[in-house]
Amino acid sequence: MKQSEIKQLSTAELQDKLGETKKSYADLNMAHAISPLENPIQLRNVRRSVARIATELTKREVQ
Repeated sequence: MKQSEIKQLSTAELQDKLGETKKSYADLNMAHAISPLENPIQLRNVRRSVARIATELTKREVQ
């Protein structure tokens, strides 16, 4: 998910998206532990999406 897309979402939508993305990362990580993923770069992309969403939420709380 791109930063421009994240900025357009409301805070409630961001919190929902953060939960979904964290669950997706946990599922991918578990699948990768059992047998290697076809595209392990997915792990990096999802982890970075979690960080982007969390950063935006923190930025909004501070303001």
